[in-house]
Parts: sequence; C-alpha cells; structure tokens
Amino acid sequence: MPSSTGFAATCSLNPSRSRCGRDGLLRLGFERSAETHPTTLRHCRYTLPLQVLSPLTLDDGTCYLLLLNPTGGVLGGDRLRTEISLAENSAACLSTPSATRIYRTNGHAAEMQTVVQVASNATLEYLPDHLILHAGSALRQTLRIEMQPRSRGIFIDAFAAGRVAQDESWRFREFDSRTEVNLDGKLIYAARTKISGAVTAGDVLHHSAATTAGVATPAPLQGPDHQPLGTSHSSLPPYCASLLIIADRFPDWRPVVANLRAQIDSVPDLLGGASPLSESGCSARYWANSAIALQEATRRLWTAARCQVLNLPPLDLRKY
Repeated sequence: MPSSTGFAATCSLNPSRSRCGRDGLLRLGFERSAETHPTTLRHCRYTLPLQVLSPLTLDDGTCYLLLLNPTGGVLGGDRLRTEISLAENSAACLSTPSATRIYRTNGHAAEMQTVVQVASNATLEYLPDHLILHAGSALRQTLRIEMQPRSRGIFIDAFAAGRVAQDESWRFREFDSRTEVNLDGKLIYAARTKISGAVTAGDVLHHSAATTAGVATPAPLQGPDHQPLGTSHSSLPPYCASLLIIADRFPDWRPVVANLRAQIDSVPDLLGGASPLSESGCSARYWANSAIALQEATRRLWTAARCQVLNLPPLDLRKY
C-alpha cells in the first residue's frame, strides 16, 4: 500500500549544513503458492517518489511489474531505497516505463539503493531502462543481490553520460555505481565504476576499467576486430550498459558467452565484450552511440539469455 510523500526532515539553502531531498522507499514481495500457479505480488509498500504500476501475469506465470518515479526524475539529496524479495519457486520480471533522469545539483549527491533477495528455485529478470546523467548531476547507487541455491537472474545496469542532443556528454559531477552478487552466502561478483569531475572520453574508459574490481572481472571492451580497447581510444560512445546472468548449477556457459558476443557483433556501431564469471554466470558490457542502439543491443542480449539460460521464449516489453 502507498504512503505519503517522504521528505528529509531538514532542508537548508546551505548544502554543507543539511540535506535537502526526498526519502523514498519501495518494498516488493513475490510469492508462488504452487508450481502450477502464477507468481503474485503479495507485498507492496511504497513512499513517493517511488511507485509501481499494477502487476500483470505473463503466459509462463511470471509476474511482470513496472517500477516508476512519477515526479519526473531524481534530485540532489534524494535517498531512494528499493527492496525486492522473491520467495521460493516464484518468478518476476521488473522494468521501468522509460529512462530515469538524474538532475543537476549544487548540494548533496542523490543516493539509490536496491537490495534483492532471490530464494531457491526463484527467477528474477531486472531490466530497468538506462539512467540519464544530466550535466552537473551527482549519483551514488548500489545494487546488492542475495541469491540462494538453484536460483536464476538476469540483471541490466545502463546509463547515458548526459543528454546527447544537448551536447553535454560526460559533464556530470559524480557517478559512483556498485554491484555485488552473493550466491548461497558467497561473493561471486563485485564491480564498481566511479567517475568524478569533468573528464574526457578516454579518461572515462581508463577510470572505469581501473575502478572495476571484484571476484569476477566484467567483460573487457572490444572493437570490431575483437581486440581489447585501451586508453588511447579517444571517442567513447555516451551510452554504456552491463548485462549480468546468474544461474546456479547451469551446465555450460561457453555457448552462452559465444552467443552474447555474436549478438554484440550484430548491432552496428557497438563496442563490447562478454566473458564467463569464475562460477555460476557470465557478463557482457557494451557501449553505443545512441539510445536506439543501446536498447536494440539490450533486447538482443536479454532475448539470448532468456532463451538459453531460462529456457523461455522472447518477450516484447511494450511500455506504451
């Protein structure tokens, strides 16, 4: 059930003294009463500016739900937390109606935290549209995923380095993004990208690679000749995305990785690569010159992962 709009308790015109922003909380719980029954949204509580639309049931019994921010975007000082829980044997597919705008701020950075718990035999497809980092914006976001044995998940994380049509690429103030995945209590994937200040495209490539670390290293960027791109690359595309696939006890990741690489190669003007994790998964990272190319690459990669890993047919997420 919804509750009233949340604001910080204090607000000052001096950003160094107190925070001015909104506190949003979204809690979702999915359950499946029997194997032949569809997954249902059993628990839903939100505080604006976080909200959800009414859930739909897909043909395979998956619960499809759109997450949204009806206020138009994320402001400096906002603290938004989303908690998602899937009970045993449940299946959910989550997305957003459109890209999320991160607005300019002269004060505190916006904070977005997402915590996901996927129980045994449960499946989550987490596919939010990309973030748009406006000039002067500052964002710190975390995605923490706790998975249990025999669980599966496909996760998308994407951003645009500004409003490209406004010629403001790479002019945001700060972007700090962390992702962690634990399987049965063991850390199997950790990645961080941190970019601060006005930087050139080549600096972004170097900094992004240097600050991404963890148990499993994300896929390296590759050009059309499949050679890794170095810091000499001077014109990095402004759209970036990562796709992460986790499936406990999946037998062989090599054909999956090969298919992901083939899908990346099939999209014009796309840079990217794919690689297996040390265990229980694989990842792909790709850069595009336009939002259309980014969305097409994401659609193809997600479809490939859905068919090969989840054994499910392609799905058209119409949002209009």
